[in-house]
Amino acid sequence: MQDINPIPQEVAGKVALVTGAASGIGKAIALLLHARGARVVAEDRNPDVEQLARPDLLPLVADITEDGAAERAVGLAVERFGRLDILVNNAGIIINKPVVEMTREDWERIQAVNATAAFLDAREAVRAMLPHRSGAIVNIASYAAYFAFPTIAAYAASKGALAQLTRTLALEVIEHGIRVNAIGVGDVVTNILDEVVDDGPGFLAEHGKAAPIGRAARPEEIAEVVLFLASERASFMVGSVVMADGGMTVTAG
Repeated sequence: MQDINPIPQEVAGKVALVTGAASGIGKAIALLLHARGARVVAEDRNPDVEQLARPDLLPLVADITEDGAAERAVGLAVERFGRLDILVNNAGIIINKPVVEMTREDWERIQAVNATAAFLDAREAVRAMLPHRSGAIVNIASYAAYFAFPTIAAYAASKGALAQLTRTLALEVIEHGIRVNAIGVGDVVTNILDEVVDDGPGFLAEHGKAAPIGRAARPEEIAEVVLFLASERASFMVGSVVMADGGMTVTAG
């Protein structure tokens, strides 16, 4: 009997760059892209990203905030695989401090990773995609792009900036066949809070229970949304911020 729900190979033959790929959502994205036929450059400043090495999955240890990092990452994809079709701006960090306790260094570090590096990678990716008149950029934003709570001012501002970068860049490049979209991610069980609380994954799992769905997401659930937005199945989606937050923003406020 024919399988009526085959595993989609929507990115087969594509070349992708994923930032923040050593763990959590980024690792899940890189592995799913690869499993479905893409050739992948998986970038992270954490050397653990090298554990992902396998045929057609190339780890890159790099700090995305450094000058020239975006050019090197995109250049590596083009050099090794011939082109770049997909960029996933996933890398992100957070700080939990009231504004009055936050230093300028705290603020600028969050913006550098979550917003500025995404801009730089997107700029270089578009330059690589333009000759082919095709491509897809998926930015990992957050429900914090739309609402906030105390102590996340820097993070919320950075994700708001990423959402607006998504919309503006989408308008600039769609005439060249390049689609830009984002995902408003809710609580996902990852290690992003490990420098903030004793048990980051445990905290996120508990915090996620406040969502209407009653739980936090697994990284693999977010990766599936990324694959959809990066594929031709999402061919009519331009400048969207797709909420994958378990319903959190439906009830927020």
